[in-house]
Amino acid sequence: MNNPAAPAPEAAVKPRHVYLVDGSGYIFRAYHALPPLTRSDGTPTNAVLGFTNMLWKLLEETDADHVAVIFDASRKTFRDEIYKEYKANRTETPEDLIPQFPLIREAVKAFNLPCIEMEGYEADDLIATYADHAVAEGADVTIVSSDKDLMQLIRDGIKMWDPMKNRPIGAAEVQEKFGVSPDKVIDVQALCGDSTDNVPGVRGIGVKTAAELINAYGSLEALLERAGEIKQPKRRETLQENAALARISKQLVTLKHDVPVEQPLSGFAKRGFDPETLFGFLRHNEFRTTLTRVQQKLAERGGVQVVPGAAPRPAPVVKIIKNQVTEKAAPQAHNRENYQLITDEAALAKCIADATYARQVAFDTETNSQQVADAALVGISLSIAPNQGCYIPVGHSGIEGDLLGGGSAAPNQLPLAKVLAMLKPLLEDPAVLKIGHSIKFDVAIMAKHGIKLAPIDDTMLISYVLEGALHAHNLDELASLHLGIDTIKYADVTGTGKAQVTFDKVPLDKARDYAAEDADVTLRLHHTLKPRLVTERLSTVYETIERPLIPVVAAMELAGIKVDINELKRLSNDFGGRCAELEREVHKLAGTEFNIGSPKQLGEILFEKLKLGDGGKKGKTGAYSTGADILEELAVTSGHPLPQKVLDWRQLSKLKSTYTDALQTQISPNTGRVHTSYALAATSTGRLSSNDPNLQNIPIRTEEGRKIRHAFVAEKGHKLISVDYSQIELRLAAEMADIPALKQAFQDNIDIHALTASQVFGVPVEGMDPMVRRRAKAINFGIIYGISPFGLAAQLGIPQAEAKAYIAAYFARFPGIRDYMERTKQIAREQGYVTTLFGRRCHVPGINDKNPARKSFMERAAINAPLQGTAADIIKRAMVRMPEAFAKAKLDARMLLQVHDELVFEAPEAQAEETADLARKVMEGAALPARQISVPLIAEAGIADNWAEAH
Repeated sequence: MNNPAAPAPEAAVKPRHVYLVDGSGYIFRAYHALPPLTRSDGTPTNAVLGFTNMLWKLLEETDADHVAVIFDASRKTFRDEIYKEYKANRTETPEDLIPQFPLIREAVKAFNLPCIEMEGYEADDLIATYADHAVAEGADVTIVSSDKDLMQLIRDGIKMWDPMKNRPIGAAEVQEKFGVSPDKVIDVQALCGDSTDNVPGVRGIGVKTAAELINAYGSLEALLERAGEIKQPKRRETLQENAALARISKQLVTLKHDVPVEQPLSGFAKRGFDPETLFGFLRHNEFRTTLTRVQQKLAERGGVQVVPGAAPRPAPVVKIIKNQVTEKAAPQAHNRENYQLITDEAALAKCIADATYARQVAFDTETNSQQVADAALVGISLSIAPNQGCYIPVGHSGIEGDLLGGGSAAPNQLPLAKVLAMLKPLLEDPAVLKIGHSIKFDVAIMAKHGIKLAPIDDTMLISYVLEGALHAHNLDELASLHLGIDTIKYADVTGTGKAQVTFDKVPLDKARDYAAEDADVTLRLHHTLKPRLVTERLSTVYETIERPLIPVVAAMELAGIKVDINELKRLSNDFGGRCAELEREVHKLAGTEFNIGSPKQLGEILFEKLKLGDGGKKGKTGAYSTGADILEELAVTSGHPLPQKVLDWRQLSKLKSTYTDALQTQISPNTGRVHTSYALAATSTGRLSSNDPNLQNIPIRTEEGRKIRHAFVAEKGHKLISVDYSQIELRLAAEMADIPALKQAFQDNIDIHALTASQVFGVPVEGMDPMVRRRAKAINFGIIYGISPFGLAAQLGIPQAEAKAYIAAYFARFPGIRDYMERTKQIAREQGYVTTLFGRRCHVPGINDKNPARKSFMERAAINAPLQGTAADIIKRAMVRMPEAFAKAKLDARMLLQVHDELVFEAPEAQAEETADLARKVMEGAALPARQISVPLIAEAGIADNWAEAH
């Protein structure tokens, strides 16, 4: 049974199964399903109870790793502009349902699920858009709804589930209801209309007749164009007279797939709920039976202690046993009565004096943007004791009804320059520890104002070192987990959607409580977590790798990298033109026009019209599979050019939309450069993660992908320098598995892939067939990722039995590798984590899972994590040393990017060679003196005017 209260295993995980719950649809179903019910205060709650029970049941039964509940924001949408009578016949909402709408949203939040809605769009449009996003990321999608309007979305990878009837809805069910396949549903709906939503349709045509017509003519447009051919006079005349209404109806029923959604799919990652928050919601609404049921279920799992007749009692401390946070902290006393708003110099001077005397102060900044390069400072908060904190506004303006007087006005606040001048001695005082949560951002903001924030501690990184991928490390989650405190959320003070404001527009009383609480909670987390670094022997990881990296990465983010917008525009135009040309070629080869982006239409062309391959394979929805692997196989085996043309079209389309188009919008207007943000606590192995934009995922294995790196350029008079480690994970595998032959090969600088081929296949290195070396290379890299015979066979295009024999021969020649793998898996099973050479814990949740697929996946992760994690530790150590090395050599170089095993620098042209040489030496020596590694680390450097040519 899935445990909805367990913490998510990854802070940022690639979706595998996404659940999109049609919240609006189930409000009404829940309302009509239960008799009237009220709380003791008279508030009606029958719909809330029905909705809550449905959510609990869903979370109990689903294996989805990403879940969101999606609502209609209001009745008025863009469809009202198309047809003024749209939904005009809807009856008024029942009076006793209206007060239940906000309570239902509270229910969603009590389960710690995203509550998604957008003005101007229906929930169905958001579901369509998110479903496309999920499928594009390779995930399966389940739409929790029975709404016929959503049936048009069903296709390969997307299904529906009716939780009221406990049944799936797929292509067969759609065929039964509408008489057509899902891709023709909108054409049938356009003809027969919808009395519920007042979609006009064509008078006199019902579902059965509409289905017959669409099946006969193929589409609504084809039907309307050929309406004169219809033999029945009345039907022919009706269609001809109502063609415009039919087309309008199609616009009304067609769901939008391109809603500019504000919450990314990654935000739907299932985090698990806080039992006490859910219990509080259930108690408040007097859902006693549901409360008892939930308590008993959680008690059965050992996660919550239950005493009959009493509320569950959480244990007093957090316990972590084999990758699970089994108990949460007892709630700490928490109030906001002593939070202060600082608007005069005397009060600020007292705060500074108190912090200086305390020798440590929690520190946080508020800005009007999360983009550090463009963010303006709005306020600063400080705290030196629990339940105490102050907020110093410096950039609030135009606040409606602010604390200091009604109306819209700039509030009374100290000048920014004065506040910074007074704070600078404290913030740079080496005797006062500044404590922040995700303090990298604050370091960068202060650096923009000429203040070097030091010394520092970061509670996010302390938590990350201690508990890794066991849960997320945002302040709200840690406050709940370790302190039992429900914090004020950012959205609570800024709003959401179109009503959201930037922080400089937040009223000062709300800003004070939110910002001061952030500092207060950060201080308490520091008191709770910092001592554990010593007792759990993790101080070295934090003190020598994570904490010193903060100012280094902050400087990188501030520096950004220059992008040639003209080159991006040229590439976008080039990709766009070539996409159009490829589309024409594909249509010509197919003998007809069709939507290349539609897997269903493409499958029909490939396997029914052209009859390529062995007839193709259909998924559960009845559509053919047309993934890249299928197309690649067809391109080779069929001899027909169309599959390869489609692959080329897909590649160019993605490069254009994801990179060349998007990057143009992400250039800072203040600097003319792109500033990526690095997440320091987002992966299970310690690797940094780039986002907004993600510059680590720019494809470089294809010629077209590499072109994008040409747009990243050096400033005039400067050069870009790329330095990356050569085969670092293979070198670490030889070291950590202690394989003498491989270690010696690296020490002697022998081609490791040729050596492996020679050892495994028994062929001489001299004159070796390149194909044999390629196979050895695939095995070398595959082994450290726990590759299976199936995976190797697919990669090399060979029979699975042959791949299995290769792997067996490899283990026979290097038995130490197998020993390392088995030893590592056993350690992971016993303690729930593996460690890097530098002592970082890489947690592997699910290593003892009863699900064979999940268990196997985590075993492979356990094998690779010490290697990838050690490589991550090493490049971080190199990054930490780089600024001091450049300063000592009097070089004006600066580090711009980190991409896995590569660092990118910018330096004056005259210093480029010296910078490259020094950076290479620092990287090659980064493991020392902490670890004596017998295998040499090799870094290779390149210098050029753009990133592509430098790497």
